Amino acid sequence: MARKQTDHSAPQTATAGPALPDFEASMDELEQIVERLEAGELSLEQSLGDFERGVHLTRACQQALQQAELRVQQLVEADAAQPGPNDFPPATDSDAPARTLPDAPRDGA
Repeated sequence: MARKQTDHSAPQTATAGPALPDFEASMDELEQIVERLEAGELSLEQSLGDFERGVHLTRACQQALQQAELRVQQLVEADAAQPGPNDFPPATDSDAPARTLPDAPRDGA
């Protein structure tokens, strides 16, 4: 029984290097590989081929997760570097501009 070959290439990005399979597609293929291996109906050669493909997909998924984690960390750090409304100390009376009250009306004016 011949093993089905599937093209899981994804568009290449400027920082990604060689095109990696889409994360979700890789996870789906890994699940299929596990099911085939657990069924035990493959030849030794087919099992080894599927196992090798599974290792490759696992590494690609781990790399994708690490890249996603790095992106999240960079976004959180960039957001933390920008002052927000709660980043300023509370105003005190000495910080407020001096208020002048209108003159009170004078009697006989």
